Amino acid sequence: MSVPEFSHIIDIRHITADPLVLEPDDAARRRLAGRFGLTEITAMRAELKLVPDGSKVEVKGRLTASLIQPCAISGEDFPVGIKEPVALRFVPASPVAYAPDEEIEITADDCDEIEYEGMTFDLGEAVAQTLALAIDPFAEGPNASKARAEHNLSGDAGSGPFAALSALQRKD
Repeated sequence: MSVPEFSHIIDIRHITADPLVLEPDDAARRRLAGRFGLTEITAMRAELKLVPDGSKVEVKGRLTASLIQPCAISGEDFPVGIKEPVALRFVPASPVAYAPDEEIEITADDCDEIEYEGMTFDLGEAVAQTLALAIDPFAEGPNASKARAEHNLSGDAGSGPFAALSALQRKD
């Protein structure tokens, strides 16, 4: 297994009521930017509150980040701000094995559960994954319309598969 770009191990026996702030250093932000296909992550900060409930741990807070991302149309870099709520639940790994074809139901609360083994989990990696989910892979920069027009990416209404279908439509 590879080492995460941004790791912050939490031991459930040492959780306090104090808020926790996670900020990756320059090297970690550079590695995360490479992993997520970004030009740069200029800043990243997660302010979190950890609340243990037996062997489960609720994590709530906010993730903010400043990125430089390539435009999906022009490829030109542009700045993006991320402000994302964090709501995760770390739960002990379940020893229950499911049959390959067995149907299981997942509720909305189950979607943000992360299993861990032993007495520790990696909160840094969970924050990194939260950032990854907040990044719009199809974000368009300020010059996207210009690039779309220059390269005829707008799509001609008179061509394409729907134009062919429209031509087949009867006109009564």
